Amino acid sequence: MHKITTNKKGLSFITLMIIIALCALVLRFAIEQIVRSNITRNESNALPVLRLIAASLENYARDNHGAYPTSLALLTQAQPAYLDKDYTSQPPFKGYIFGCSRLEVDGYACSASTVQCNVTGKKEYTISTGGLLVIEDCNKKEQ
Repeated sequence: MHKITTNKKGLSFITLMIIIALCALVLRFAIEQIVRSNITRNESNALPVLRLIAASLENYARDNHGAYPTSLALLTQAQPAYLDKDYTSQPPFKGYIFGCSRLEVDGYACSASTVQCNVTGKKEYTISTGGLLVIEDCNKKEQ
C-alpha cells in the first residue's frame, strides 16, 4: 500500500499567502475609505474659507464706497480686520490652495484649488464679485 503524505510546509505557505492576500484587500478598502473621508473633510473646509474671503471683500467694498481692495493685506491690516489672515499667501490649507487671480477696485475673482486632484479634493471653487460661486470637477480642469 502507498502511504499518502502531506507537505506541511507547502500547506502553511499557501495559508500564509491567503492571509496576506486578505490583509492586502482589507487594507486597500481601508485606505480608500480614509482618502474619501479626507476629501470630504477638505472640501467642507475649503468652501467656507473661500466664502469668508468673499464676504471680507464685499464688506470692505461696502465700507469703502464700493471700492474693493487691491490686496488681501488691506483686509488683514485694517482696524478692525476684515479677515484674520491672508489665505492666499499661506501654504496649502487642508488640501486646498487659495488664490485671487483678480483683485481690482471694481471687483475680484478668488479660487480654491486642490493640491492633488482626487487625493485632497475633487472640486475646484471660484468665487467672484457679488459672491458668484462656480464649482467645477477638478478632473475637467486638468483636461
